[in-house]
Amino acid sequence: MPHRSAVRSHALPLGALTAIVATDLAIGPDQVVISLVAITPMVAAVLLGRGATVVYGLLAVAAAALLGIYDRQYTAETTVAQTARLIGVTAGGVAALAACSIRQRRERQVVGMAAAQARDRAALDLAETLQRSLLTDPPQLSRVSTAARYRPATIGAHIGGDWYDAFAVPDGTTMVVIGDVAGHDARAAATMAQARGLLRGLAQSVVGSPAAVLTALDRALLDLGVGALVTITVATLDERGPDGSVRLCWSNAGHPPPALLAAEGRAALLERPVDRLLGVDESGGRVDHELRLTPRDTLVLYTDGLVERRDTSLDAGLAALLDRLRRSAGRSLDEVCDDLLAGLGDRHDDDVAILALRVS
Repeated sequence: MPHRSAVRSHALPLGALTAIVATDLAIGPDQVVISLVAITPMVAAVLLGRGATVVYGLLAVAAAALLGIYDRQYTAETTVAQTARLIGVTAGGVAALAACSIRQRRERQVVGMAAAQARDRAALDLAETLQRSLLTDPPQLSRVSTAARYRPATIGAHIGGDWYDAFAVPDGTTMVVIGDVAGHDARAAATMAQARGLLRGLAQSVVGSPAAVLTALDRALLDLGVGALVTITVATLDERGPDGSVRLCWSNAGHPPPALLAAEGRAALLERPVDRLLGVDESGGRVDHELRLTPRDTLVLYTDGLVERRDTSLDAGLAALLDRLRRSAGRSLDEVCDDLLAGLGDRHDDDVAILALRVS
């Protein structure tokens, strides 16, 4: 197949040269079409490489010189015109060689960009696979139902640093997490995996509240030189209350506030003083906040992609979130999550993670 392709590529410039020479011979020495042989290297420049273009350029000059003999172009009256023709054919060959060089350089650039895009796509696919493998289904608890959603950005890379998590901790409570590493690339996804693993490990050994766990995580990220900014909310759910309520304790490191849909249908943000995000420094303490969740209360943790838009303010996005929650009162947790995602539309430039919890 490669040999056949090469033959076909040579057929056009060789055929053009042959046709021009045959035409000149056929019409006789009284009609001169010698200059047309300059077409030959131009055709070769489009189809072949630099070496072949040089060869066809030399053939064109040789054909023009020989046809000049047949057409009696070396007399005193015609020598100047024939010389101009030969110079023109030679110049055409040089121009064809330059055009061929430009074409091959652009082809190499295209091939290089395609290879780079393929490598980037492979890296992004790997990162996306890693990210989705870490977003496991949250556990179903005795008094709390859970539902989670993750939607990648539809603009740009389809990966990022958003994640959610839920797992048991040694003190008998369940820890739930919603976090966001700055960035929308493979590096952000890798940093997210690192932060998630560190948090899980620290939560099993650090005795204390969510604020204590976040303090330890912040110190670990800084000591390891991770070099990323992370917003995160960490909370614990204690289901051991005698009245069917669930004790919620949370600490917020620069993350959007949790949203609460009360049993009676009232929706509100759990706006408390927000501590600094992770990855800046270790100065200052972190604060825990507490709340009792009663039966049929729904808590929604989310990342900023759910409420931030380029064409509107954050306050408007948060108001829209609360409005959708009010209209979802009485619906299942899965329907609540789906309604929230439906408000994003078909195009959004940030990842979105949602973790919803409802007291049974």
